[in-house]
Amino acid sequence: MTTVDGRHELDREAERLAYKPPEIRHDKQGDLGDKERIDAAMYNFLKNFNTQTASYLDGCLHCGMCADACHFHVRTDDPRYTPIWKIELFKRTYKRNVGPFAFFYRMLGLKRQVTIKDLEEWQHLLYDSCTVCGRCSLVCPMGIDIAGLVSMARHGMFKAGLIPHELHEVAKTAAETGSPLGISGEKFAERADWMGDEHDVEIPMDVEQADVLAVMSSIEINKYPESMAATAKILNAAGESWTFRTDGFEATNFGMLSGNPNWQKESTMKIINAAVKIGAKTVVLPECGHAYMALRWMGANMYGKPLPFKVLHISEYMADALNTGKIKVKKVDKSVTYHDPCQVSRRGGATQAARDVIKHLGVDFREMEYGGDYNWCCGGGGGVVTIKRADPLRHRVFKLKMDQVEKTEADELLSSCANCRQSFDDSQEHFNWDYTMGSLMEMVAENLEEGKQ
Repeated sequence: MTTVDGRHELDREAERLAYKPPEIRHDKQGDLGDKERIDAAMYNFLKNFNTQTASYLDGCLHCGMCADACHFHVRTDDPRYTPIWKIELFKRTYKRNVGPFAFFYRMLGLKRQVTIKDLEEWQHLLYDSCTVCGRCSLVCPMGIDIAGLVSMARHGMFKAGLIPHELHEVAKTAAETGSPLGISGEKFAERADWMGDEHDVEIPMDVEQADVLAVMSSIEINKYPESMAATAKILNAAGESWTFRTDGFEATNFGMLSGNPNWQKESTMKIINAAVKIGAKTVVLPECGHAYMALRWMGANMYGKPLPFKVLHISEYMADALNTGKIKVKKVDKSVTYHDPCQVSRRGGATQAARDVIKHLGVDFREMEYGGDYNWCCGGGGGVVTIKRADPLRHRVFKLKMDQVEKTEADELLSSCANCRQSFDDSQEHFNWDYTMGSLMEMVAENLEEGKQ
């Protein structure tokens, strides 16, 4: 008998017995006392509470389907990694404080109070072992948005000063400089000039009026700068009036990932303000999954009203441009498989766009088992790739992706997320793996028909 990930039960049992839970370092920020940290965590979780949240917390059937959908649980069989368990502390607080029977829970002591040791343990569960990928939410028969609840729980953890050190520092740098890697607008412009010269492509910068604002992620700017040239080639080929802006170039949002809604809003508003300033009708987001979630699906909440422009992930833009004939590409003679970024496909709803692009490229497309909305996460999303202590666990769950990719026997592996690409690169080096992840956008840019760049 095989399990949800295709392995025989005996193989899975052998892995479970071989698994050793990691020794966890508990990071703290600030000088709050233990009681103050507990109060801050619980208050800031309950602060944004609503009837929908209550229905989620009361609606769990304890069926276990979310466990078999979670890559951390599947690869360890550690019950702590059951997705719904990751919000247990906050469910306990809800039951004791605002639930319909809160008085009785407190009077009879049916739900014990949360301790600082509980919160320290849950730091590992909410950050190290959750990529907020939403696969658990997809299979939940009650439709519980577990990923959304984890994000709410992170708000409380951030206020309590109980988040992983690396993630806190990256988010803090982004809040102070506008970029998680400290890249300034001037540095961004220099990179754009370099890529323009290197690839013989015009890259407009700080144009005062444009129909399209394009943004990038620090990962691409720093590690995959060819993405900047690829973006320019595609937008130029489509004949767009477009620009990059030094006052609104950063698409990543580590305020969202770390659990600081104020930092999240600041990052989002920089893009919104830049787009409004130039009168943009469309903002084209880069190959970055969480950037899509932050602006496309959460941007209006940060802005306080509907966004005055359309938001498209670059895969959506390319699909539309190819489908309408604005750009054309040459056929590519190779077999390809595609890794779906969770925040773009499963959480974002743009699953089909990349497949439309791949169809136009004419490749031999080999869909992964459990592809599309059910694709396994790369293991590095939700800020996990920044947390060094999480590396052993992240590498362990990456074996699911390795198995998925290898079964396709495709010549090339593509995706549309630089964070996934970074996670793949790290795991490729760790396992000395044969596959290197490429960029779907770069493949399109490299194969534009002559005269279309």
